[in-house]
Amino acid sequence: MSKVDILEAWQAHLADGRRRSPHTVRAYLAAANRLLQATGLGNFNDVAKLDGPALRRQLAARRAEGLSNASAARELSALKGFVSFARSQVGEDATPPRLRGPRLKKGLPRPVTPDEAVNVADLVAGTANEAWTGARDRAVLLLMYGAGLRIAEALSLKGGDLPLGDTLAVTGKGGKQRVVPLISIIRAAVADYVEKCPWPIEREQPLFRGQKGGTLSQGMVQKAMARARIALGLPSTATPHALRHSFATHLLSAGADLRSLQELLGHASLGSTQIYTKVDAATLLDTYRSAHPREKKPSG
Repeated sequence: MSKVDILEAWQAHLADGRRRSPHTVRAYLAAANRLLQATGLGNFNDVAKLDGPALRRQLAARRAEGLSNASAARELSALKGFVSFARSQVGEDATPPRLRGPRLKKGLPRPVTPDEAVNVADLVAGTANEAWTGARDRAVLLLMYGAGLRIAEALSLKGGDLPLGDTLAVTGKGGKQRVVPLISIIRAAVADYVEKCPWPIEREQPLFRGQKGGTLSQGMVQKAMARARIALGLPSTATPHALRHSFATHLLSAGADLRSLQELLGHASLGSTQIYTKVDAATLLDTYRSAHPREKKPSG
């Protein structure tokens, strides 16, 4: 097996087996390619023998190139996953090498990518025990990602909010009301759930119902997303609330101003919204370091 064969197998595993987003597949494939170039290895047996110190040396070389803590953590995750995959290919225990990554500053939201958000919602729907609960959870998650709702706000919707139009009046923290736009995919997802729901959707009753017809709990949505997160290989930060963070970050990246974003999120203070400027800047810098030709080592 050549190096090309190894990388193709790794790419197929990420894209088809783990259903990672195209962006993640590219990043993890590049990390594996750099490791193979640095070590000169060309088969899974040798890759499977790599240990913690070997990966630490590779990571140190990358850090010397100016890699940020966040990018270094992602690089390490890719390398550990690659070695784990190699071990599974040669019939060994697929446990990855034990190695701690760099410490990351806490405080900034950790959004998911658009592909990851949609993949999570679709996987939740496709793996549910019943079609109606899958449609329900998908609709809730898309309300959080596509309209920026908090989970409690989504679950507080009632039958009287139907039929959904182009906008939705939401009551947030402190009883503050705001109006959010609803794109067609959200309206379609809610309509699909309503059609499949075995319980009558009454005006004063919760829109999203639990298995026995009561109010759907936040814990059920969180568990559904946790299962999808694990299946897709996403980090533990990929929670339902991360979908709201993604809504904010992606709007800011697309040119939304802070005041408008504050209104859409229902923040009482602009300071709460300003944190997303740091998230967007961090994402931009990470993209720059990944794409700028002076940040790349010559291939060969």
